[in-house]
Amino acid sequence: MRSSDPPPGPAASRSLRNMKIAAVAAVALGLVVAQRLGLFEVFSEPARIKQALVELGPAGYFAFVAAYAALQPFGVPGTIFILAAPLIWPWPVAFALSMAGTMAASVVGFSFARFVARDWVSKLVPARFRAYEEALEKRAFFTVFLLRLIFWMPPMLHVFFGISRVRFQTHFWGSLAGYFLPLLATAYFGEKVFDAMRNAPPSVWIGMGVATITIIVVFWIVTRRSMRKVIPS
Repeated sequence: MRSSDPPPGPAASRSLRNMKIAAVAAVALGLVVAQRLGLFEVFSEPARIKQALVELGPAGYFAFVAAYAALQPFGVPGTIFILAAPLIWPWPVAFALSMAGTMAASVVGFSFARFVARDWVSKLVPARFRAYEEALEKRAFFTVFLLRLIFWMPPMLHVFFGISRVRFQTHFWGSLAGYFLPLLATAYFGEKVFDAMRNAPPSVWIGMGVATITIIVVFWIVTRRSMRKVIPS
């Protein structure tokens, strides 16, 4: 990322160092708690997730969000959590927990990239994300919203936002807006879709596949046109 900011003074450097230490401590604490609760083992075997979280009772809410926040930024697919939630809890609870976990994971990934390992992780960002640097500088909120709506929460997108010059508040609220509709739809329709597709004939699967591909293509075309408006060619 380009930067024309002057070098930070001693007070700013100390503050940045303290924030890095706090971020590292928070991530380490989350990983330790997840390990002590046995969450690594539970979420490595999807068949055990529902039983384990239900047995925890109300503490299962915290375990779900904590595991999501600690594991997703470092490689565990967030879709495991998002698809599991509506199969475990009623959809309003599933939506609230999915949103809380997704936002927590996004903040952890963003903070880790910005305050802890900026120089190292900046080399890992794919070119497909770097193509949006100019758009992020011109329309930060809209670009964060659009990228979250399209890509959701891959760890490298957390990193991209973390090493960019986008403000934390813009990243937070843009991500929240981008996640809202996909997570709401997944929470509300997730269990219904699973139940409907469980005994569906092959023709239904084929139709769903064609419809999905069509929606993706149309959405991609609309998105490309939107991004061209942000980045004039």
